[in-house]
Amino acid sequence: MLGTLKRILVGKPLANEQLAHERIPKRTALAVFSSDALSSVAYATEAILIALMFANREALGLATPIAAGITLLLIIVSFSYTQTINAYPNGGGSYIVSRENLGTLPSLIAAVSLMTSYILTVAVSISAGVTAITSALPELDQHRTAIALILIALLSLVNLRGLKESGALFAVPTYLFIVSMFAMILVGLYRYSTGTLIPAPPPEIVHAEFNQTLGWFLILRAFASGCTALTGIEAISDGVQAFKQPQARNAATTLTIMAVILSLMFIGITILASLYNVVPDGAAEPETVNSQLARAIFGGSSVFYYIIQAATMMILILASNTAYADFPRLSYFLAIDRFLPRQFAQRGDRLVFSNGVLFLGIVSAILVVAFNAREQALLPLYALGVFAAFTLSQYGMVQRWRRLKTAGWIRNMTINAVGASITALVFVVIAVTKFNQGAWSVLLIIPVVVFLLYQIRTHYLDVANQLSLAEAAAPVALRRHTVVVLVSGVHRGVIPALQYGLSLTNDNIRALYIDLDASSTAKMKEKWTQWGSGVELEILPSPYRSLIRPIREYLHGIESRYHDDVVTVVLPEFIPNRWWQNFLHNQTALAIKTMLLFSKNVVVVSVPYHLDK
Repeated sequence: MLGTLKRILVGKPLANEQLAHERIPKRTALAVFSSDALSSVAYATEAILIALMFANREALGLATPIAAGITLLLIIVSFSYTQTINAYPNGGGSYIVSRENLGTLPSLIAAVSLMTSYILTVAVSISAGVTAITSALPELDQHRTAIALILIALLSLVNLRGLKESGALFAVPTYLFIVSMFAMILVGLYRYSTGTLIPAPPPEIVHAEFNQTLGWFLILRAFASGCTALTGIEAISDGVQAFKQPQARNAATTLTIMAVILSLMFIGITILASLYNVVPDGAAEPETVNSQLARAIFGGSSVFYYIIQAATMMILILASNTAYADFPRLSYFLAIDRFLPRQFAQRGDRLVFSNGVLFLGIVSAILVVAFNAREQALLPLYALGVFAAFTLSQYGMVQRWRRLKTAGWIRNMTINAVGASITALVFVVIAVTKFNQGAWSVLLIIPVVVFLLYQIRTHYLDVANQLSLAEAAAPVALRRHTVVVLVSGVHRGVIPALQYGLSLTNDNIRALYIDLDASSTAKMKEKWTQWGSGVELEILPSPYRSLIRPIREYLHGIESRYHDDVVTVVLPEFIPNRWWQNFLHNQTALAIKTMLLFSKNVVVVSVPYHLDK
């Protein structure tokens, strides 16, 4: 039943040979890898305005110059990552670039920074998508967390079906968002220039620290808040292997297209917000800046308004898909290098790294619940990890150009050096200005997780060392073999186990029974004489009705008696015909096997007896 349900939800398994056919073209890749970056226009402008609201209404006029500076930074970083794609045509994520050019520790910092940002991408994007829904339908605001969890579950399920299938499904909403945003910008500029505006009621402005002095710190805070527009730019360089051939050229072209579209939309939305005097809504049921703009330009009851809100909601949800595309790939590289559990390196039935998809969905859901699906509460945590990865990746490329000195290396090194310097500055600004708003937690989490990754690798290296055949003695035959058949009574399920035990040895086999009830033990002795196959029966009293402890102590006594003895425990198990019937039994055999798994020199053999209908 579970197998059938999995086939329905996830789809039929794909063979290894089909991996090449799962690669995606540029038009699909733009939807898969750019949705995170493109969706940031739904909240980046609002984040700038919220920061400037700490001063006064006049300070809101700085939003456009700040957005222009962020757009310039966006272009520089995008161009820098184009160099990275060309240098690493098989995938040039921050982890790989840092590992090859800076060393293990910087590469792990970059990896953990990216992992953190991917998890936050899902939490922030889903929460922002829910906010877009509640802006149009305020009565749903009380159910925002439940809606967010449902959306995360659906996204996880779709991505378990494969990158190609999820990309094809999400391409239409992405392009709908792009068209609707450009339509709103063009119509908004036209109506402003012609004076044909639809007046909208000004939103309520509520802020505890209103009228704060406008200074450099406040401006830097607004700049750092708006830098969320850059999140997701690195996704294409991380996912080069997902593109159709020629991979590097297609990835670089897609990155350029994304940078142009994102720059125009971000600066356009910010200019409109300034022209229409839109400010973030501080009411109990807040309305987003984009919703206010669409309401002012098209009217709150028009079909165009609801199209824009629907497109915004979908792109914000789809932004999570970028994380679903890249987080499992990053986890794969870390697992291959033994910094993450090996399960993250395994492809599922649909040739995706299923464990990475599931882990991302679970952790993101925990964050959504913790922050009640409020994206502005999560944004201070969001960009810090991204810019740490930006900086390390670009600095790694600088070291690469200096080492290889290929044609045009000075120009390329200069581009990456400028990118590294600016992103490092932004990282410091975000860390300082957002420290008290939660950035401290990211600065704490990164070194803690890096330490855990080192511990995982240490464990794997220790396992490899202990399993190595170097200097190992040649195998010799077992000198002593003791077989213990655990029995809970005399029935048809026990007879095959006794027969199997006798096939292993004839002279050193015994059956073990734990006396939990005197009357049951008496009946057991009577039956054993007839059905025990001549095997010696040992009965251990257990006055406190413990089952596991007497077995463990008995086996320990046998194992400690001889240093060259191997004990084989034969465990009879009857298997019900229906899966649900397992819940009607104690699962004692499972508990015993779990306990014996951690006992040295003990081999456990289960002998199943399958029940008929």
